[in-house]
Amino acid sequence: MRILAIVSGEYGRRHVANIRAHAPADWSIETWQAPAVLPPVTDYPEDYLPAQLPAADLILVFGEHSGIAELIPEIARMTGAQAVIAAVDNEAWLPRGLARQLRGWLADMGVVCVTPKPLCALTEHDYGTRRRERIAYAHPLIAEFARHFGQPQLRIEVDPETRTIAAVEVVRDTVCGCARYVAERLVGVSVDEAEYQAGMLHHHYPCLASMGKDPDFGDTLMHISGNLMKDNVAEQVKPYRHVQYFVPVSRSE
Repeated sequence: MRILAIVSGEYGRRHVANIRAHAPADWSIETWQAPAVLPPVTDYPEDYLPAQLPAADLILVFGEHSGIAELIPEIARMTGAQAVIAAVDNEAWLPRGLARQLRGWLADMGVVCVTPKPLCALTEHDYGTRRRERIAYAHPLIAEFARHFGQPQLRIEVDPETRTIAAVEVVRDTVCGCARYVAERLVGVSVDEAEYQAGMLHHHYPCLASMGKDPDFGDTLMHISGNLMKDNVAEQVKPYRHVQYFVPVSRSE
């Protein structure tokens, strides 16, 4: 699979570094550095693009300002890309209305576009966009990418005698590498502490999603991302946890 990643700063560069380190050997990954400054409305996208871009099957958009979205249809045309994954880890970088427009522009070209919010809400068949809402998609290239990078999926082995985590396999890493970081540090942790420690490790990585309150979730995207990690861990250690119940003392007469 030929991938072109659009980056504009350290956020995107960290994503690309992790993908390159852990992607299948038959993936080729090129990057294009987007302009640091773009006008509020880009009437002629070609004025801000190079004369040529490498051919690509899939475009990854890791832009850090909203003007980059207006360049993506022309980039798709130039590269021959069939699919686009545009990350939404900050509402300011790709507002919901612009994300919807981008999906529409590309659909008119026959290009499938997904806009996971946050980026680690992407699976092989759908992606999150707001609280209790996920959008289904069907495209083999996006699904292939999401088999390796997207919503964190760990496979946890527990020692039933010590009730500690014996081993953790990364089935699907997050694009930023946070899931791999968490997995490496969960070994030896008590199952009673595993969910909490997964959340703390997620924050220590650190998560690259926004710490500003997002209007679609009523929470920060960093917390939404952390909850995805914690939920995956909690589900697997639940059978081994000791749950304590507190019974209120009866009031004396």
